[in-house]
Amino acid sequence: MTRELIVIDASDPVGVLDALRLALSAAGPAILPLPPEGPRAGLPDGARVPQPPPPSVPKPIAVVVQTSGSSGTAKRVELSSNALLASAAASSAALGGPGQWLLALPVHYIAGINVLVRSIAAQTEPVILPPGHFDAGELLAAAATMDPATRHFTSVVPAQLARLLDVAGDDAAGDAAALASLRSFDRILVGGQSVPSELIERADALGVRVTRTYGSSETAGGCVYDGVPIGTTELRIRQGEIEIGGPMLADGYLGDPARTERSFVMSDGARWYRTGDAGRLDDGVLTVTGRLDRVVISGGVKVSLDELERVVRRMPGLGDAVAVPAESARWGEVPVIVTTSPVDLSVLRGEVAAALGREAAPDRIVVLDSIPLLPTGKPDLVALREIVGRRN
Repeated sequence: MTRELIVIDASDPVGVLDALRLALSAAGPAILPLPPEGPRAGLPDGARVPQPPPPSVPKPIAVVVQTSGSSGTAKRVELSSNALLASAAASSAALGGPGQWLLALPVHYIAGINVLVRSIAAQTEPVILPPGHFDAGELLAAAATMDPATRHFTSVVPAQLARLLDVAGDDAAGDAAALASLRSFDRILVGGQSVPSELIERADALGVRVTRTYGSSETAGGCVYDGVPIGTTELRIRQGEIEIGGPMLADGYLGDPARTERSFVMSDGARWYRTGDAGRLDDGVLTVTGRLDRVVISGGVKVSLDELERVVRRMPGLGDAVAVPAESARWGEVPVIVTTSPVDLSVLRGEVAAALGREAAPDRIVVLDSIPLLPTGKPDLVALREIVGRRN
């Protein structure tokens, strides 16, 4: 059994919301939201673009999400109505009940779609920001228009949260109205990439209620809140890799059975998604330590670029630093730090060596006017590698 699949314009979030209602109820076709620029939009240079979507998908599928992460391999994730609604139910329970959502993210990404699904499940109308460039002032103004009779939620990426906190300032010198708007949210979910601990500390100090989320399109979005699995989500670590199980898992990748077979496995009588992320579980609390493919072998020693980033970002002025690999005639590969703030290399190397060992010390620093970002707000790692490669 199949159902029609239609491509829908993601620059019209209201239209996507209407189509999503029908898709979730099986009263309408499945949808593939894409920006007006088409399937190429949002993918790093060099990414393989999928073929045109087929006219139909298996009957259970409600939404197809095109994503590339930040590494540049395009994929289309098939999500059933059951998976999306299970994710919404788990989120609602974890947040203490339903409420009204403010949409601040593109609806061709799972985080934006989730805001709409949660609104549909809660039978509330979302407040929708104009799509395009994020404006912190617009979000704060929109927050004041939300229904005072219900609870308020929104979902952002770390860069957006940082801008919001910058506008709010602090109790002594900040914008009191902006801070009140931020505090009006019962919960602000932040995810999509690693969230600096300093950002969470800033929010806590201001009385802004923030929850870090972990998940992906393949898990219908965030399924781990502040390290704890929500709903019936299950976690396990196999050979250092985080695997996730539960009803929110995607059915697979549209038109790519080989990738589906690699990423979704049956084990111990259950289906698991292999995330590609490294991590550990301590008393049931998950810590993500980085991407398994974000490792360089420098002089025969493995160096985690994600761990390196975390150390560097704790240094003053280096909150935007990104670690990328570069070829080295002597060591094979070496880590390089890209940032917008000049810093003394010897000081940086000393800090890193003290925390992670001298093998992790960056080979050099590349200073840019700005860090290239994907539309999701994540650093464009493909573009950064090319920039670093040209500056060898």
